[in-house]
Amino acid sequence: MKKVLVINASPRKQGNVSQMLHVITEELTGAGAEVGVEYANHWQVRPCMGCMACRSSHHCVLPPDDAQHVLTAICEADALVIGAPCYWGNIPGTLKLLFDRIVYGLMDETPRGIPIPLHKGKRCLLVSSCTTPWPLNILLHQSRGALRALREICNYSGFHIVGTVEKGGTRRSTGLSRREERKCRKLARVLLA
Repeated sequence: MKKVLVINASPRKQGNVSQMLHVITEELTGAGAEVGVEYANHWQVRPCMGCMACRSSHHCVLPPDDAQHVLTAICEADALVIGAPCYWGNIPGTLKLLFDRIVYGLMDETPRGIPIPLHKGKRCLLVSSCTTPWPLNILLHQSRGALRALREICNYSGFHIVGTVEKGGTRRSTGLSRREERKCRKLARVLLA
């Protein structure tokens, strides 16, 4: 049985990202995966101080908070699903805070500063949405910008990204189409393959 961690960075419980993650979670559970879900809005994570001490000590100098809890869940998972709405062409601050604080648990470095991925071989699925209508959400790097940020984090960490789901125009389209739902289900199965 595969263990999958789903990270939901959407503050909206019924928003498009949450709906897509619900479909993915449903498909993963139905296929026999053990699925854990983390909600970014529930975390208490202090901002990174940029001291860089974690690069050599492999732990954060700040007092323990939810960052370490989520890092443990990522390390224990066989696969990862991250859903993030687009904020200003990027990921929400709650998610950025987390990744800033746990960089030491995602990648290491050689003495020359060359990244060493710590999660090589694990699979990942990325989900994003934005209010900018299609195809402007892609052309203007809105949902595509959020996915770019997630890709960079996951690639440096060693995750193999099996696919992405992005939805533009969410101001007018608050539900998933059948095509979007099918894509979520299909990529969930690919994640477990």
